[in-house]
Amino acid sequence: MPEGMPRIGTSDLDVHPLSLGGNVFGWTADEAESHRVLDAFVDGGGDFVDTADVYSAWSAGGAGISETIIGSWLAKPGRRDRVVLATKVGKKADRTGLAADTIRAAVDESLQRLRTDRIDLYWAHADDPATPQEETLGAFDELVRAGKVRAIGASNFTGPRLQQALETSRREGFASYAALQNEYSLVEREEYERDAADVVAANGLAAVPYYALASGFLTGKYRPGQLAESQRQAGASKYLDTPRGPRVLAALDEVAAAHGVEVATVALAWLRRQPTVVAPIASARTTGQLPALLAALELELSDEELAALERASR
Repeated sequence: MPEGMPRIGTSDLDVHPLSLGGNVFGWTADEAESHRVLDAFVDGGGDFVDTADVYSAWSAGGAGISETIIGSWLAKPGRRDRVVLATKVGKKADRTGLAADTIRAAVDESLQRLRTDRIDLYWAHADDPATPQEETLGAFDELVRAGKVRAIGASNFTGPRLQQALETSRREGFASYAALQNEYSLVEREEYERDAADVVAANGLAAVPYYALASGFLTGKYRPGQLAESQRQAGASKYLDTPRGPRVLAALDEVAAAHGVEVATVALAWLRRQPTVVAPIASARTTGQLPALLAALELELSDEELAALERASR
């Protein structure tokens, strides 16, 4: 990996360029396996963990289970200071939207579940047009000043709404969004690049893309006539019905073979080389899935390989 660690936008948070997604904890990975994944991720060089208060509302454990599992792991000696911890507010059924009272209540609940005194990066999980940005950012600013939160970020914001938020923070003297978490991958490029990338770049922010592996499609396990059985099959297999999907897989296969790595490694290595991207988010429900993700921290693609993937993904 290149010397030095990238900074998350305008924050003072430095991370290795890969984020471990916590959406599977308590859903497809039980507590014991989740702890093994977290241990292996940190031992393998990772230090950036991303979750949300709503994870995993769709599981038997319900909303908050991911934070609870991460919290029990963080409580082990020496764990908390080894990771940059991110969580989100705004989509949990009893804490929807970005009103000030919602944010104040949600952060305390997340801190309790996470068993920590601070959240390093606190995301607005989705834009809330019904609440004035001054109210939302004022509440986030309170949390930063109180030391409960070190930095804030926006997720699922359009470029224009993000720009408005940044201008509001400057005008009011509030803490400002340091990063944007929107969908972005080799098979989902247009919306981010057209709508938000310029705002992120112009303001010195960082992109921390979710669905970096397109619900598993970019792992290579979903192919024509070969649909792996998983919770994400429907989301991943839809890319097979487009001209781009198989074309991207073919390009990934060629680069992966040249380096002796897995397809997912190449997909993540491509993404972290894109302008504005600091750390793609990827999930692992078992420790066996981690090596392919962690290998992206080391893989350096040539200009020719980047160009081939660029052509395939257009």
